Amino acid sequence: MPVSPSPQTIAYDIKNSHKVADLKLYPSISFTPSQRRYCVVKRALDIILSSLLLLLLSPLFLTIALIVKATSRGPVLFRQKRMGQFGKTILVYKFRTMYCSAPNVATCKLHNPDQYITPVGRFLRVTSLDELPQLINILHGDMSFIGPRPLILSETEIHTGRMQRGIYYLRPGLTGLAQINGRDLVSQRQKIRYDEEYLHSFSFKMDCKIFFQTIKAVLKRDGISEGDSAFRGNSDASSESKDFSQSDNVRT
Repeated sequence: MPVSPSPQTIAYDIKNSHKVADLKLYPSISFTPSQRRYCVVKRALDIILSSLLLLLLSPLFLTIALIVKATSRGPVLFRQKRMGQFGKTILVYKFRTMYCSAPNVATCKLHNPDQYITPVGRFLRVTSLDELPQLINILHGDMSFIGPRPLILSETEIHTGRMQRGIYYLRPGLTGLAQINGRDLVSQRQKIRYDEEYLHSFSFKMDCKIFFQTIKAVLKRDGISEGDSAFRGNSDASSESKDFSQSDNVRT
C-alpha cells in the first residue's frame, strides 16, 4: 500500500532537504514503458539543448549581466534554495530583478512590489529573461526544460500535495502546465492538479505542446501579476531581500 507522508514527515523533509527523501514515504508511481524510455531521451535533449542555448545566448547573458550590475547595487545573479527531484534541495539561478532592500517575503505578499523591482528587473520579469540562468540548472541535471516548477522551501501546502501525489519523482522544470494555464493567476490547488496531470501523462508530444505554448504565453505576457493583486502566490514570485553576500541566498 502506498504510504502518504504525515505533516511531521513533511516538516522533516524540508528541514533535511539537502538529502534525498526516503522514497518509501511517497506513493507508488508506475511509468509506462514509453515514458521510461522517454525519460532517457528527455535528459539527453535537456543536455544538448541547454548546452547549445548557453553557447548561442552567451552575448545576451553578458549584456543582461552588465546592465543589471550597472543599474542597481547587488550581485548579477540571484540564487534560491528550492525543492528538486526526490525532495532534494537545489539552488535555482535567476538574474536579479529586485533591490537588495526588498523585504524577505514572497512578492505575492507585497502590497506594492513595484517599489522593490528595479526598472531593468521589471522588463526581465515580464519577458521571463530573468529565467535564462536556469539553463545552467538544466545542464547540471537539477532541472528539465519541462516539468513542475521548483518550489521554495516555505511553500509547505503545495509541497505536501506534491509529496502525497508522487510529483517529486519528476525533475522540476523551467516551464510546465501551470505556466501555460494562468501562471501567477493559478491557485495552489490548481497547480497541484496540473502537476499530477503532467506526472501521469508526460510524453514528448505533451512537452512539445507545453514548450511552444510557453513561448506564446511569454510573447503575449499572459498570466503575469505582481504582489497581493495576484490570485495566489507563485514560487516564481519571491523576494530577493536576503544578504547577498551569503552564498545560500537565492530567489524563486
